[in-house]
Amino acid sequence: MAIAEHEVLIERDAMAVYQFLLDATNLPLWRDDVRSVKLARGQAETVGAVYRKMVAGRSGLSIPAELEITNARPGAEIRFHIVSGPATRWGGYYLSTEDAGTRVRFALEARREGRFGFFDRFSFLNGMLQRRVSSDVAQLARLKDVLELEPAI
Repeated sequence: MAIAEHEVLIERDAMAVYQFLLDATNLPLWRDDVRSVKLARGQAETVGAVYRKMVAGRSGLSIPAELEITNARPGAEIRFHIVSGPATRWGGYYLSTEDAGTRVRFALEARREGRFGFFDRFSFLNGMLQRRVSSDVAQLARLKDVLELEPAI
C-alpha cells in the first residue's frame, strides 16, 4: 500500500478549479503520464462517470486504466477510484477558498493488483509504488501552472 498527498495554492476561484478537475479529459494537460482520456460510460462530469485513460507504461507503451468519479461536492471535493489498471487507486481533490485563491490538496492511495500484490509488503515493489504515487501527487504543481496561465473566466 502506498499513500501520498500534495497541496498547492492556485490563484483562481474554487469553482473554476473544481470544474477543470471534474472534467477528467483535462488530465493530459497537467499529468505527464496521462496520454489521453475519453468518457467510457455515464454522464460526463458527474458521480458515476467512468473515463478510460491511456497512461504511459514503463516500456513506453500505453496502458489502459478506468477512472470512476465516486463523489463530487461543487467547489469543495472530487473523489475517484481507478477501477482498472496496473494498481488499484483511490484519490481525491480537496479544495478550500483562501484570500489569494484556492488551496488544492491531492491525496492518493494505491495498492498493486495481480500476481505482485501479495508480495508488496515483502519486496521492493512497495517502494516503487510509493515513489510513483508520490510523483503523481507532486504533479499538482503543473496544474497550478496550467490554470494560472489560462485567462480567468
